[in-house]
Amino acid sequence: MDELTKLNQLSESHGSLRLGSGLVSGVIALGLAVLCFLGVLAFHFPEYLTTPQLRRSYDVELLRELMYWAMVLSGAIALFNIVLGKARWLALAAFVLIAATALLGGHKVPVGDFADGTPYIGLDWFILDLLGSSLIFVFIEKLFALRREQPVFRPEWQTDFHHFIVNHMVVGFVLLATNLAVHRLFGWAAQDGIRAWVQDLNFFVALFLIVLVADLVQYWTHRAYHEVPLLWRLHAVHHSVKSMDWLAGSRQHIVELLITRTLVLAPIVLLGFSKEVIDAYIVIVGFQAVFNHANVSVRLGPLRYLIVTPNFHHWHHSQDDAAIDRNYAAHFAFLDYLFGTAVDSKDEWPQQYGVQGDYVPNGFLRQLAFPFTWKPGKS
Repeated sequence: MDELTKLNQLSESHGSLRLGSGLVSGVIALGLAVLCFLGVLAFHFPEYLTTPQLRRSYDVELLRELMYWAMVLSGAIALFNIVLGKARWLALAAFVLIAATALLGGHKVPVGDFADGTPYIGLDWFILDLLGSSLIFVFIEKLFALRREQPVFRPEWQTDFHHFIVNHMVVGFVLLATNLAVHRLFGWAAQDGIRAWVQDLNFFVALFLIVLVADLVQYWTHRAYHEVPLLWRLHAVHHSVKSMDWLAGSRQHIVELLITRTLVLAPIVLLGFSKEVIDAYIVIVGFQAVFNHANVSVRLGPLRYLIVTPNFHHWHHSQDDAAIDRNYAAHFAFLDYLFGTAVDSKDEWPQQYGVQGDYVPNGFLRQLAFPFTWKPGKS
């Protein structure tokens, strides 16, 4: 019970982890152990816990190899800390989870034929994205940190992590709802001639076009979230984050997620872009959505007037008067310069993030209810 209390206290805390105490390695071991345990559940119940669009592309043997080495690394770190007496409560939790994963079959669980078309949650998408994002972006943030004093576990990280979990787990619902909305609301606008022309485009031309089209829709949708008070109720949740890092972009109300994805997906589907182009666009939008919120000091020189960088998007989250309702683009910064909404400031970086007045509550459930309970107008 004492170990569970300590784990709970750790999950509710924030700040830097003391080096040499076993906390840093223990958190790594526990994180890998949790992902391995969730992974073995996905192996056992793929029809309910994995995303159909992803499972068709998996190299199962590669995933088994990744799980095996993650189990070995997590178990080795945990055992090492237990023997040395460093944060044994944390190491023990990781070791127990790895043992449970092994008992459930670990990386050797057979995956045979299973039913398709079943209701599912995106556990696999959550595992892969969390593992990939944390490995890549925490490393980048440590190498090129904008605010070096900001720890990985900064204030309110729990709220953003809860948003990350939920928005990944409901990926099936989001895909179903957005696809249904696109075809019901916009299906009438599809033109075979235009679709054929788009599909005949060179891959790189089509990739530029899909990003441009998506960003134009995203720009005006994003601008509406700021300028229409009813929509701002939703978007204020995203702007309430006070520390920028790779996890900050995950703070997004589920209703906003559905609206934005439907509107951005509509022209992509109607114009008939190929699967290869759409897949490449998904990689780009996924990377920029995380990278542009990251705690990294990147400006890209003159290119920053063309491409959205962390510097450009950090200003969008600033509380500075000059930055309010500015820098809406997600991919191409030149759209804001074209439409007159780019930030004009002599400072290189903003000093403070969040909504002016700090009226959005912290906590996932409170933020989920906030747009429907908030009384005052936009501050």
